[in-house]
Amino acid sequence: MDQFDGAILDVDGTVLRGPGALPGAVDGVQALRDAGLSLVFFSNNPTKFPAAYARRLTDAGVEATTEEVLTAGTVTAEYLSRHHPHETFFVIGEAGLRDQLRDLDLELTEDYTAADTVVASIDREFTYDDLTVALWALSDDSVGFVGTDPDRVVPAADHLVPGSGAIINAVADVAGREPEAVLGKPHAEAREAALARLGVAPERCLVVGDRLDTDIALGDDAGMTTVLVLSGVTSREQVAESEYTPDFVVDSVADVAGLF
Repeated sequence: MDQFDGAILDVDGTVLRGPGALPGAVDGVQALRDAGLSLVFFSNNPTKFPAAYARRLTDAGVEATTEEVLTAGTVTAEYLSRHHPHETFFVIGEAGLRDQLRDLDLELTEDYTAADTVVASIDREFTYDDLTVALWALSDDSVGFVGTDPDRVVPAADHLVPGSGAIINAVADVAGREPEAVLGKPHAEAREAALARLGVAPERCLVVGDRLDTDIALGDDAGMTTVLVLSGVTSREQVAESEYTPDFVVDSVADVAGLF
């Protein structure tokens, strides 16, 4: 694998499903390390700090450090800190996302009339009242609107479940407004964050994941080599119908090192 210096690996549906590693994932990830690649595990789940994901990977038998983990929550918090400094945020999202925003000293409010920007994300306690308040907040055109990630569904242990994209789209629909940015993969901010973490050039980087419109799209426009795994949410039939064309399609992350 001399043509590569690093790899961006999706987590859920690629390396893990639920609390455990997918079949062959432990050896597949280790094979990439043995080939000399630097790794970043990039999850579009915005609800956990990188340290929690590193523990989850390690508990499943996959070697990972906190410094090797990037999430949509990380990218969102950094984006807001850079592009919306000194603002106050009304968040539709879970406690883990709120904690990540506060960790960068961002100010949150429960009063929608005090919000400069609404941040929408996955929230497993999302209600009609939340949607109503988001509508009221975004009826003021001066209030910004940002989403954490576009994943409409995400793989749980046994089934797909609604993700951030479902809630962001609901808010956008009722408010009649599109977010200025939906962070996480495949947003350019996400790609730049991953490449900066790896310290490699795009053409020397692999992207491995189970989603066409996030993982494969992340590398498509940047000259990265993309590998779709069929262990998550995408079927071979969907590949043929997609606007995104991976360079390789394999059954699992265990097959990636063997491609090269």
